[in-house]
Amino acid sequence: MDNRFGDIETFLMVAGEGSFAAAAKALRLTPSAVSRSIARLEQRLGVLLFRRSTRALALTREGQAYRDRMAVLIGDMMDVEASLGQDRNEPRGLLRVNASPSFGIERLIPILPRFAERYPAVSVDLTLSDTIVDLVGDRADIAIRIGPLRDTSLRAKKLGHSRMALVASPDYLARRGTPQTPDDLDGHDCLRFSFRRSVDGWPFRIGKRMVQRPVEGKFFGNSGEVVRQMAVAGCGIARHGYFHVESDVKAGRLVEILADYNPGDGEDIHALYAAEDRSAARVRAFLDFLDDAGPIEE
Repeated sequence: MDNRFGDIETFLMVAGEGSFAAAAKALRLTPSAVSRSIARLEQRLGVLLFRRSTRALALTREGQAYRDRMAVLIGDMMDVEASLGQDRNEPRGLLRVNASPSFGIERLIPILPRFAERYPAVSVDLTLSDTIVDLVGDRADIAIRIGPLRDTSLRAKKLGHSRMALVASPDYLARRGTPQTPDDLDGHDCLRFSFRRSVDGWPFRIGKRMVQRPVEGKFFGNSGEVVRQMAVAGCGIARHGYFHVESDVKAGRLVEILADYNPGDGEDIHALYAAEDRSAARVRAFLDFLDDAGPIEE
């Protein structure tokens, strides 16, 4: 016929990688070959798919619509090809999973070998990021997120709930002293996130009152995993979901503090997926496997 399927694959790779050079590297093509492929596709469609400048490459509105539709169609085609001559209920093919670094490192990576043993025909592409992904645009099948749900267009499977905890390394506490009350946090380095949060401070229960207390510190991190590593290194006091620091507490790398003032709040953990993806055997298998791994209740 022509190169249209190759051009579509190249387009999706450029849209996902954000540049011709990165797409060329992933596809093992030259940047000029990628550029010709995109130009050929735009000429055939009669629209511009990308806005190009010397500093950035961005999808046009038409490019976004084409990306979303093609990603679904290509995924469906891969499912059909994988199922030919096979039991349609047998999980197989590529499963793309996106999770926060904290959950991925602490909970997903340790159980992936068991999933591979149970479902040898499924390949897993795991991406760890605190960025909220677009399942269609980022070509992900499942995204695992911690905290309030924002996108109501997706289906959500609750995996568990984790309480929050204040932790610090024994070395930091030996140098700076162990806070006995929330007021003792004055003068301590409290590790904070560099991205904007809805509430600037930490909550405590003092008697029957809930108090939001501002905190200060010299160190910021852009993810829960970065802040956890800072706490282990002795940079200061961190507030985390307990599932993320449980292994450090048990190993003595971190110590929980001010537990008597813990307000009892926590974060729900969900697996998000598109409604139509639930029918894919590989998606069902992974969701059921997470169930078998046990709920997160800490």
